[in-house]
Amino acid sequence: MRMLYRSLLLLLICLGPVHALDATAEQIRTYSEAILDGSNRAIGGRQIAATTVLPAFYAARDFAPAWSDPQRFSELLDVLKSAETHGLTPDDYYYTTLAGWPDDPVPARLAARDVLATEALIRYGYHLHFGKIDAASLDPDWNLTRRLQNVEPVKVLEQAVAAPDLEDFLKTRLEPDVFFYTQLRAALARYRGVAAAGGWPAMPEGPTLSPGDSDPRIPALRRRLAVTDPLLAAKSTETHLYDSDLEAAVKRFQARHGLDADGIVGERTVAAMNVPVEVRIDQIRANLERTRWVFRDLESRFLIVNIAGFEAYLVEDGKATWRSRVQVGIPYRKTPVFKKKMTYLVLGPTWTVPPTILREDIVPKIKQDPGYLARKDMVLLDRDGKLVDVSDLDMNAVSADNFSYTVRQEPGPKNTLGRIKFMFPNKHFVYLHDTPSQSLFNRAERTTSSGCIRVEKPLSLAAELLHDQAGWSEPEIEARIEHASNETVTLTDPIMVFLMYWTSVPGEDGEVNFFNDVYSRDQAVLDGLQAPFRFSAFR
Repeated sequence: MRMLYRSLLLLLICLGPVHALDATAEQIRTYSEAILDGSNRAIGGRQIAATTVLPAFYAARDFAPAWSDPQRFSELLDVLKSAETHGLTPDDYYYTTLAGWPDDPVPARLAARDVLATEALIRYGYHLHFGKIDAASLDPDWNLTRRLQNVEPVKVLEQAVAAPDLEDFLKTRLEPDVFFYTQLRAALARYRGVAAAGGWPAMPEGPTLSPGDSDPRIPALRRRLAVTDPLLAAKSTETHLYDSDLEAAVKRFQARHGLDADGIVGERTVAAMNVPVEVRIDQIRANLERTRWVFRDLESRFLIVNIAGFEAYLVEDGKATWRSRVQVGIPYRKTPVFKKKMTYLVLGPTWTVPPTILREDIVPKIKQDPGYLARKDMVLLDRDGKLVDVSDLDMNAVSADNFSYTVRQEPGPKNTLGRIKFMFPNKHFVYLHDTPSQSLFNRAERTTSSGCIRVEKPLSLAAELLHDQAGWSEPEIEARIEHASNETVTLTDPIMVFLMYWTSVPGEDGEVNFFNDVYSRDQAVLDGLQAPFRFSAFR
């Protein structure tokens, strides 16, 4: 189908309009033919990526130039330069080349500039909408597409070129429309301002500091915090006393950097304070890119789990209306990144042990201690679903490779899934659920599960998801769970769940929060942002 479309388009271009073209338009047609048939896809040595959209755009306008108006061309340059405010690189869109283009009336040069400017706008719009990096190249589990839904790219390009305000058009039509993105952009501008002013002063290492202490490093601590904490900025930096104002500022810093907010300035807190501002800027850039991968063509209501931030959000009309701390997979059992629609809940769930956990954890424990299953309220089932007495097994013959049984944990206080689970069936056997391990929510870094997402406030989430069904308030759910045993509750309004990975996000107060890169994924994103543009990504 694509080849047929390209053949028809080439025929249209070659036939051309019935009236005569001026010299610049004629040259644009020549360029369009060469780009489309593949004989020359470079303008002044610079590759053209939009090898179908760009020729179709010019054919639809009889090859008339799009950027002959100096004011309009200047507006395009301003838009391309603003790519840096999104964490992108303006020269991926030929900004320096176009800004320095000689004032040359020769038709071939005018046509080349026009075609290159249109290519730049297509690239920029594509990256603004989808991100520069193809996330599937970094993660085999990625299942979000990079296709425009029910939109003709040439029409969008025509609308952009004709829009009264090009920047506003791109913001409205292509930029992610969600608080995550706008607040991360604002944070990027603030931290770049800090970098331009020289960054922040280093916090000297030394003994742990606690509230009430007096120490010669306290002024340095105040100066460091004042750079990014406007509530502390007006306070004196001369005192050596660790007072209550400083304690509150330290706790705010710790809470925003994925640390235990205890007010004690130890090695981890000092290390976080001494991360260079340039590293934080890159962290924001990486997460702006991740946001572009996701926030487009969305329903008005969806659920997000931020794996790196150990938090879940229910988003409605672009705003977070519910939040909860979560626990996610330990680094060698990473919670995967993907999206899937949640369709039902289970009250008083059983837990069928997934294959990996069965093979790596449960079978070795059964061999070591046959009473393990009974103590954990687990049962053994054969392939027909019939109960098997573990004492009937030949433990000398049992191994992880030949274990043909299913292990199921029954409902109750010991159940790994707690009182409720939230199901969005997927190949990873990953879902959200309650947990008896409540104390682990008090940790700042919560990589504690075997891959599933443990939710601190599962009943309030259930009430939110069942808001359109009578009889499902949080107290009513609590009461029903008391007597439930693997009871399925279907959602009349299924909701899309996004399991994502962001190491910096806006907090509830609008300030940016930074988290440790627990799965070591940031660098690959930054490498992709810095890499040369790969023009084969779209046509």
